[in-house]
Amino acid sequence: MVFVNPQSLRSAVPGVAVAVAVGLVATLVGMAVPVVGGPVPAVVMGAVVGWLVRRRRQRDGGTGGLGVLQPGVRFASSRVLQVAVVLLGAQLSIRSVLRIGAETLPVMLTTLVVCLTAAWGIGRLLRVSGALRTLIGVGTGICGASAIAAVTPVIGAVSADVAYAMSTIFLCNIAAVFVFPLVGHALGLSQHAFGVFAGTAVNDTSSVVATATVYGRQATDTAVVVKLVRTLMIIPIVVGLAGLEARRASREQLASAVGPGRAGGVGVFRLVPWFLIGFLVVVLLRTVGVVPAAAAPGFATAATFLITVALAAIGVSTDFGALRRAGFRPMLLGIVLWVLVAGTSLGAQAAFGLL
Repeated sequence: MVFVNPQSLRSAVPGVAVAVAVGLVATLVGMAVPVVGGPVPAVVMGAVVGWLVRRRRQRDGGTGGLGVLQPGVRFASSRVLQVAVVLLGAQLSIRSVLRIGAETLPVMLTTLVVCLTAAWGIGRLLRVSGALRTLIGVGTGICGASAIAAVTPVIGAVSADVAYAMSTIFLCNIAAVFVFPLVGHALGLSQHAFGVFAGTAVNDTSSVVATATVYGRQATDTAVVVKLVRTLMIIPIVVGLAGLEARRASREQLASAVGPGRAGGVGVFRLVPWFLIGFLVVVLLRTVGVVPAAAAPGFATAATFLITVALAAIGVSTDFGALRRAGFRPMLLGIVLWVLVAGTSLGAQAAFGLL
């Protein structure tokens, strides 16, 4: 179900209000420090707020949970996140996808396959949980916070895993801003080649822009378009993960949920989350001009803010004990994947004659 009843909405107000307040402060931080952006500060500040709320409830003799904030935090970390994914579609049109994708699709596909394969294999060797290695893998291979936002409700990832994945992606993004321009100059990359490199190997859009801007204006223009096209990789990944999750459910549970005689028709929609369909609809509306190009920045800003609010809610619900139990291995996995994606991007460009 996409919608919720009025009573659920009323109970969600306190938690949503806290998430919005934290999201607003985090957005201001992101505006002051663009390379950091809003989502990561939202997770950090949300986690602090959640810790303070739990401590206060414990002192007052409560159970230490979130109390009245819990319904709203749950709503913001799921529904708000899904709406944000829908709005991301306004940044893309089919024409831009075809024009840029024809040249860079082989590079993007190669880096994505290498990243996801390594996330599965190396993640298992490091004994990183399945949900966490999936989040780190798609965050590194596709587009950071946006990919994590799209995948989280599909695989049912817990808040601690989302917070850890976001932190890992953030550290690698910061490193890319300083390291990638040095690599580009050392290798003598052209503006276009570096734009493709940054667009395929750096995750969040703000970090892509920051990294490419250091190199040059043409690199920035190329990197932004490549990054937006790369966002479309969310579609097959989410559909694939939804299919895997459906296979894990028992046939009896699926039959009882769908009802007799209707499994075939409804099963298709069970495999494709509603927000992904919404994403594709918005892309089509952008292509035919119903959503004008001038409105795209507004949609992008709204999507970023909603992601920030949702991640603030995820931060509030973060279990610090689970983060401590996860240890350093997930961070190591993220660093290894980051290096692999960067190397694969350069290698693929060389192999396809783009350098």
